[in-house]
Amino acid sequence: MESLFDSAAREAHRSQEPLAVRMRPRTLDEVLGQRHLLGDGTPLRRLVESEAPMSLFLWGPPGTGKTTLAYVVAGVTERRFVEVSAVSAGVKDVRAAIDQAKKELGMTGRQTVLFVDEVHRFNKAQQDALLPAVENRWVTFIGATTENPFFSVISPLLSRSLLLTLEPLSDDDIRAVLDRAWRDPRGLGGRVRPAPEAVDHLVRLAGGDARRSLTYLEAAALLVPDGEITVETVEKAVDKAAVRYDRQGDQHYDVISAFIKSMRGSDADAALHYLARMIEAGEDPRFLARRIVIFASEDVGMADPTCLQVAVAAAQAVQMIGLPEGRINLAHAVIHCALAPKSNAVIKAIGAASDDVRRGLIGQVPGHLRDGHYPGAAKLGHGKGYQYPHDFEHGLVRQDYAPEEVRDRRYYEPTRHGAETHVADRWSKIREFLRGRA
Repeated sequence: MESLFDSAAREAHRSQEPLAVRMRPRTLDEVLGQRHLLGDGTPLRRLVESEAPMSLFLWGPPGTGKTTLAYVVAGVTERRFVEVSAVSAGVKDVRAAIDQAKKELGMTGRQTVLFVDEVHRFNKAQQDALLPAVENRWVTFIGATTENPFFSVISPLLSRSLLLTLEPLSDDDIRAVLDRAWRDPRGLGGRVRPAPEAVDHLVRLAGGDARRSLTYLEAAALLVPDGEITVETVEKAVDKAAVRYDRQGDQHYDVISAFIKSMRGSDADAALHYLARMIEAGEDPRFLARRIVIFASEDVGMADPTCLQVAVAAAQAVQMIGLPEGRINLAHAVIHCALAPKSNAVIKAIGAASDDVRRGLIGQVPGHLRDGHYPGAAKLGHGKGYQYPHDFEHGLVRQDYAPEEVRDRRYYEPTRHGAETHVADRWSKIREFLRGRA
């Protein structure tokens, strides 16, 4: 039986815990958001209502309730809760936790929830160590990850587990989290009250992250021990909104995709937003520079030949000076690329030529184009009959250049966009002349 001293000590310890920890839900009904996972008949409900162990991955952005759900599952089912951090734990720690769970199951029949936070940080050997426990159901394994598990989790472990995707909390969900926190005795107990405008600001800063919203609320509350939290209070307590972005998973690919498509769509403002978002999140500026260089040829091409020059210059500048100044060079190139006339004729041309080569349309190099400089080449007829274009008017002479198999193939089809209009006119005349039609 707990003594008054033990009870007081426990309450004192709890009062020192972060607000986000004190406000952690204790039942599924207290969990806000994730309605697609918490309804009747959902796998998570079945796990709570069933005695059978199962394994699952909780995948979602920070602050969406992954750790909370693991705690709730353990608490509601009265299972032991063992947390292992993938940041600091090794194979030895994983095996020790599994061995203890097996002993507990054998001696008392009590099951264990083995929760691995940041599971994507585990290497293959560490993930392999989890497999026996998952296969034999010695534990209820719950792995939390902010990154796409298809990129970071080994297939045997993923195939034996249920994958549940958590969504960012809505603005209404965050409001409810904040409202509960400042009113509830476990939280701020009504000692302070955020003004409506301050709540709006906190919701905006949280970006769908419940833990962040509570951290910011707690920081603001420290500035006004009693009274009202205003927008000014929040601005003093919070430096800026954190950028939600992971460099190896979905957000990396989603944001860079939106970045490229915004430049392709000529929306310089949107492209600059995504550029700033990636830079602020710590993306490698050299990666961004490479993508801009690729874009200059793939999506602008001959419609503005100077675009590639600007992109390459920006890449070299970033290599030389780095960040933060290098972001100016990247922005320069992004604006140039976004506002340039667009043409994909270059990538279509090399794509069509490559397709023909893969299909076997190769043929022999015409004899008059072959190298005639080495000893014995003349005896083979190499270079015989070649006509030097510079000896002719306009630098053009009618002769065959392509192998016979692809002589009439048309690869480069210029657009009428920007500078490529002039290229199209010139190429049309040259092509007709070379093919003997002019």
